[in-house]
Amino acid sequence: MKHIIIGTAGHIDHGKTTLIKALTGRNTDRWEEEQRRGITIDLGFTWFDLPGGDRAGIIDVPGHEKFINNMVAGVVGMDMVLLVVAADEGIMPQTREHMDILNLLGIEKSIIVLNKCDLVDEEWTELVEEEIREELSGTFLEKAPVVRVSAATGEGLPHLIEVIEKMAREEVEEKDTSTIPRLPIDRAFSLSGFGTIITGTLLSGTITKEDTLEMYPIGKTSKIRSIQVHGQDVDRCFAGQRVAINLSNIKKREIGRGCVLAPPDSMKNTDLLDVKMNILDSSMRVLTNHTRLHLFTGTSEILCRAVLLDQDELGPGESGYVQLRLEEEIAVKKGDKFVVRFYSPMETIGGGVILEPNPSVHRRHQQQVIEDLERRESGSSADVVELHVKSHAETMVTLSEIARLTALSAEEVEADAAQLAAEGTVLLFPMKKETWAWHRQDAARARETILAALTEYEKKYPYRYGMKKAEVHSNCFRRIRPNVFDLFLAYLEEEGALKRVDEFLCTPDYQVRKDALYERVSAALLGAMEKAGFDFVRYGEIPVKDVKQEVKDDILNILLEEKKIVKVTDEMYTLSAYMDEAKEKIRASLAEDPVITIAQVRDMFQTSRKSAKPILEYMDSIKVTKKTGAESERVAY
Repeated sequence: MKHIIIGTAGHIDHGKTTLIKALTGRNTDRWEEEQRRGITIDLGFTWFDLPGGDRAGIIDVPGHEKFINNMVAGVVGMDMVLLVVAADEGIMPQTREHMDILNLLGIEKSIIVLNKCDLVDEEWTELVEEEIREELSGTFLEKAPVVRVSAATGEGLPHLIEVIEKMAREEVEEKDTSTIPRLPIDRAFSLSGFGTIITGTLLSGTITKEDTLEMYPIGKTSKIRSIQVHGQDVDRCFAGQRVAINLSNIKKREIGRGCVLAPPDSMKNTDLLDVKMNILDSSMRVLTNHTRLHLFTGTSEILCRAVLLDQDELGPGESGYVQLRLEEEIAVKKGDKFVVRFYSPMETIGGGVILEPNPSVHRRHQQQVIEDLERRESGSSADVVELHVKSHAETMVTLSEIARLTALSAEEVEADAAQLAAEGTVLLFPMKKETWAWHRQDAARARETILAALTEYEKKYPYRYGMKKAEVHSNCFRRIRPNVFDLFLAYLEEEGALKRVDEFLCTPDYQVRKDALYERVSAALLGAMEKAGFDFVRYGEIPVKDVKQEVKDDILNILLEEKKIVKVTDEMYTLSAYMDEAKEKIRASLAEDPVITIAQVRDMFQTSRKSAKPILEYMDSIKVTKKTGAESERVAY
């Protein structure tokens, strides 16, 4: 199931909150002031299920200019946006600013929702839609579908849901749930009896109950007490979900919007950012060196100064490399998008992408600095290495093969691979001659495949210790070399994802079933073997009524694995205690006389020659005796 986050955007009073209530049945205006004034001031959150089974979280963002900082925070983690335009008014100034922000933050998947169609006639609606198309021509919304609705009457809502589902199914990519988790905080509050609660959209990775994570930039670690997704308690949440998390060890007053929850030592606080800045075509401002700006990235709002590195000024429609010197520390990653607004008056002038989250202070117009930023913008060699690793999802790939494909040196590839491994992006499996690499996303999918196969197998064969390793490999991972696959299994075992019992693999908590049927079959087998003594009984001749042969065989193997019985020949089994007794008596006999014969063993255990011979052959197999040359004689091993 995909986890999709949908946002709204648009001018104040164009019906965003009403539309969400019509889609979900819930009101996202949380505060008394919001409900009294009829406008959304802060972010509102709710959800609904699409007909195909995917769950869509939905964020209601403010339309009023004064609350644009909340709008920017709401865009974090969105997969698509419903740009709401009232049919009786058309595109308004705040609509245009929202469009600019969505474009700067890289939100490309959008649906134009022409709302309030019940207030105008068909001719007027067509005229407004035509004007919208003209207004959006040449923008990232040029090809966005337009859906006519009335949130008040419900007109057009089924069609809107169809369009949302089609876009979610065909265009929205699944988030990376296997990488390092990162949760920008958009709200923090306290609940009596629970303590500190935070909410946000999980951008990447997975968070599990009892995980210990760090709150950046304050630097405090916290254990996850509980997790809620859409009001339901869960043990784990995934990238793409709206989540609420109960934290230990952190007070509500210590955190707020702009903090980020991530694993300890996975991020680094910074008060400097190297960025590629794009100034909006529509901006009336020219950005000059040391201009003071409001920076919005993730859920953070920070004041900063812009140091222009490659130009003296940036005008409308222009772009350049800029170092942002922040007035507070934040924690971000390379590739994060941002928006900047003019200090005063507050108006959006541009945005871009973070190229280096932890740079040193740069002087302006330094050629080496500019070249380094150009390389970071176009993608580092580590990015190239990662792409090649990702393209070998079914086989893994060696570092020497990547060096060959990329024309990079072995040393460069090894350094980049080590960096990617340290970041948790790839897994490395060193062998004598080669090091194999696998992308963490592919490894995570393989892990889920293995666990699903093991779980199904354990349900089908509850009296077995698990699935044979060779069977798992041949069924699911035939294209991966067996010795490399062994290293991956060792990694999973170390991670606690599975366990091994000799050649068998099973899920971590699995135990063979020992129910009434097991007790009945094992009692029958053990009883028959005990009664037979050293005369031995053939396994096929032990009667167990109303039990499938497959189940009988599985329970026999459990008794063998637990060393309650031993296999004497292909057909004969007996109690381990009997063979232990035989071993001691034969050793004692050999201590007095260096040779023992089949006839002596027959008399020693008052059995037949037919059973005495297998006893000696078993003693040969466990290195108590060995042949002297004669078929019927043995000496001490």
